[in-house]
Amino acid sequence: MEANTRSTGRLPAAFLTPGSSSFMDFLAEHSPELLPGRRNLPPVQGAIEVPHGTTIVAATFPGGVVLAGDRRATMGNMIAQRDIEKVFPADEYSAVGIAGTAGLAVEMVKLFQLELEHFEKVEGAQLSLEGKANRLSTMIRGNLGMAMQGLAVIPLFAGWDVDREKGRIFSYDVTGGRSEEQGYAATGSGSLFARGSMKKLYREDLTEQQAVTLVVQALYDAADDDSATGGPDVARRIYPIVTVITEDGFRRLTDAEASDVSRSVLERRMNQPDGPRAELL
Repeated sequence: MEANTRSTGRLPAAFLTPGSSSFMDFLAEHSPELLPGRRNLPPVQGAIEVPHGTTIVAATFPGGVVLAGDRRATMGNMIAQRDIEKVFPADEYSAVGIAGTAGLAVEMVKLFQLELEHFEKVEGAQLSLEGKANRLSTMIRGNLGMAMQGLAVIPLFAGWDVDREKGRIFSYDVTGGRSEEQGYAATGSGSLFARGSMKKLYREDLTEQQAVTLVVQALYDAADDDSATGGPDVARRIYPIVTVITEDGFRRLTDAEASDVSRSVLERRMNQPDGPRAELL
């Protein structure tokens, strides 16, 4: 078949008429070795150092959801990269933020994007937000073998539910277990501090701008207590990636917009280093 393909310059019929709307199933049938979770790792002794992405946060507001991430990647106790991108559009109405092994995470996001695009082309309609969350869960579960060897990928997924007309957030564990979060969520090494920050500041009636400020505040608090999370770097002009998903679709804040929000947070922190105070009662 390979020789015939080379001679004719045409793909086999099976490649032109996939029997499934899932690109992952199609790839598993024809080239399973290309799936991240199907690769065999060489035996190693001791821990291996690879770049890791860290803190991702999300918050809903009436009319949409905000998904954001810091820009630092670490390798052990070293900063591997200061301006890594950890938040990506999955499709027109959803986005995914990565935490864990950076290389595998980016590859998984690209496969996820292709999976959703493939489904839409085959079925002629977009997958529901619930369906997208389930597909991502399956992909994470397929990476369990590598996760058990220390190469885990744990993303945060958010999007606009066209049917329910609201923003929704989904978090995952290393086995692909999926949970829908209410209001706000965080994942990664600084998630404990980011979640604590949002817990005291979140309200259900936030405006879009307030939700954006909330996630930047949370990332600042995470960076304040977690060395693997990077705060706004004014000297290098490196600011968090902030995305907003509404009924109008996915939008990433421009560098100027992210800079304005980050600088306003930094200015307030000059007088209140620990951030804004929540009311007692």
